[in-house]
Amino acid sequence: MTHRFPVRVYYEDTDLAGIVYYANYLKFIERGRSEWVRELGVDQAAMKRDEGVVFAVRRVEADYHSPAQYDDELVVTTEVDAVTGARLIVRQNVERDGKVLFTALVTIVAINDAGAPARLPAAFRRNLH
Repeated sequence: MTHRFPVRVYYEDTDLAGIVYYANYLKFIERGRSEWVRELGVDQAAMKRDEGVVFAVRRVEADYHSPAQYDDELVVTTEVDAVTGARLIVRQNVERDGKVLFTALVTIVAINDAGAPARLPAAFRRNLH
């Protein structure tokens, strides 16, 4: 399943050259992941409250292919690459008109209130299939 999340580039997202500042792609893909998790039916606030578990990004491998510019309409795609008991790896792209501008492989882990590794909640793992 590929989740798609639209993003419009605003002036605040750009640098002096009028292109998207490199760090903002990380914000775009974070928004895409957040909406994907919400669409899966996972309430992250309830997960923290009821299970004491939150998601944390452990690793990001990113490649910048082509710049986005002010007022571009982008799409963030998110797909599951791999799942284990405590780790989720997602592949994310930022595209404009079908052209890939940015790619990332993001490793997400579950941690408990003390910051120690925890298993991904069973309900979350079930919703991935």
